[in-house]
Amino acid sequence: MMEQEPIYIGGLAHSGKTLLRRILSAQPTLVISRKTKMWDRFYNQFGDLRRPQNFERCLAAMLKNKQVQSLAPDEARLRAEFWQGMPSYARLFALFQAHHAERLGKTRWGVQLGFAERLADPIFAAFPQAKMIHMIRDPRDRNTAVKSITQHRLGKTGWSTACWLYSVGLAWRNQKRYSDNYLVVRYESLIAQPEETLRQICDFLGEPFVPEMLAVMGEEDTAVSPAAPSLTKQEIAFTQSVARRYMLAFGYHPLKPQLSLRDWLQFYLVDWPANWVVLAYWSVFKARSIGKYVRS
Repeated sequence: MMEQEPIYIGGLAHSGKTLLRRILSAQPTLVISRKTKMWDRFYNQFGDLRRPQNFERCLAAMLKNKQVQSLAPDEARLRAEFWQGMPSYARLFALFQAHHAERLGKTRWGVQLGFAERLADPIFAAFPQAKMIHMIRDPRDRNTAVKSITQHRLGKTGWSTACWLYSVGLAWRNQKRYSDNYLVVRYESLIAQPEETLRQICDFLGEPFVPEMLAVMGEEDTAVSPAAPSLTKQEIAFTQSVARRYMLAFGYHPLKPQLSLRDWLQFYLVDWPANWVVLAYWSVFKARSIGKYVRS
């Protein structure tokens, strides 16, 4: 079980990760878990796991976590098998997932993990044959989805766009560094050409395509709610102005903004500076805190 190539699904919220997880889990050999957040909560938090006392502290903390408990872990088996190979965080996480897959009669496991792209280096160092699928979405549509579930506040577009730039910047970098093991999938392609896109994903994973995958798509609501507030012209203009390079790189074409003189004044005097301040804050401080523990 440990020899199987693990699968990681990354990307931002509202980019299709959950949809892809459900689709892939319809494949008879695969099980993709979510929200266990092992890398987020436990990686490098208990010292060197080659020391038994550190391993025991880490294992105890993981076994108390409700999300990890959803995998129905076998404490005795985990403790016994951990010392049969290289003692590391990645291997301990893999044992939880592999045992869970085995209990479900599956032969290969995967994880849906938000911002998994920031973990590409430690994941591929631990599992050189792992496969990572990075879901991306048009930043304008994604910002609309985010806007529909959050309260309006000045600078929110700057925050959402900063997240998108951080994620797709890692997609660009990881695709070059791990070209054979890293696949970027556009949400729009999955929706518009589902079978073609899923066959490409299955080829990447080395798994057969099965019709049940398409059946899952038919059960999902893949559109932004009709009641969702659309982006303002100023919000679209800001997103396109700062994300233009990566938008073009991933096949998203900017629209020509139709702004009146009053709209332009609103854009340059209010929207632009407010969103830039928030974007700069996120890029400097939030992005640094997101990746801090990975480098520790």
